[in-house]
Amino acid sequence: MPHIEVNQVNHYYEWVGTDTPRDPTSPKPVMVFIHGWAGSARYWRSTAAAMSDRYDCLLYDMRGFGRSTIAPEQQAALEARGYELETYADDLAELVKALNLPRVSINAHSMGASVAVYFLNQYPHLVDRAILTCNGVFEYDKAAFEAFYKFGGYVVAFRPQWLAKIPLAPRFFMARFLSQPIPAAEKIAFLEDFLAADYATALGTIFTSVSKKATEVMPVEFAKISVPTLLVSGEFDQITPAELGRKAAAMNPKIEYALVKNTGHFPMLEDPETYLKYVNDFLA
Repeated sequence: MPHIEVNQVNHYYEWVGTDTPRDPTSPKPVMVFIHGWAGSARYWRSTAAAMSDRYDCLLYDMRGFGRSTIAPEQQAALEARGYELETYADDLAELVKALNLPRVSINAHSMGASVAVYFLNQYPHLVDRAILTCNGVFEYDKAAFEAFYKFGGYVVAFRPQWLAKIPLAPRFFMARFLSQPIPAAEKIAFLEDFLAADYATALGTIFTSVSKKATEVMPVEFAKISVPTLLVSGEFDQITPAELGRKAAAMNPKIEYALVKNTGHFPMLEDPETYLKYVNDFLA
């Protein structure tokens, strides 16, 4: 499996639609896919395959997630660096540089879409356009946030590996995220990635993704986006409700908004045909 060192961590990456390593003379533009919290690049493969006739598609696992594992001797240095989402945008910029890529397009999901927003604003010279899936802006609620942190801490702490061996566990694990069914293999992959996520990373990014700072900073970041952007919501998304995406899109004329009906937090897997139609119309 190909890895490349980025900011002290070996990052897993793969290409869809081209060879590894990518031929630098390839005439196709590059689209980079960014996964969400406690996930990995695996769930983007079907979307990337559908777009590989026009793009060389780069999928990678963010540090601490998927196959971008953190060695014990790296923990102290990385904890000192912190888990702010803008540091993950810095990782992406270094990845693009290390792979000698030209300007790229972005397709990012959930927490990964928040990372992408920072990337669009910190490194606009590296981006052509962006698709943000299941993201938005929310208001600060101290009691609700503290309850979320407490619950999230329990969830991250209690992740026995035997959970993946229980036949119905993947279905129950994904139930809150979905409005329509997705392939069983995808559900199993999601649970495996969640169980494999680095503890400090998974916990740290809970506090940076959903925070008072995020409620203050993200509206400003959405308003600053300077490249053409499509924001896609799932109609029945319980994680990032569609209204939060609609609010974010309204903050900037550069952002188009699309709603995929009857889907939850993974519209690209629940209704790939409709999702890809919105994406292809935007890219056209």
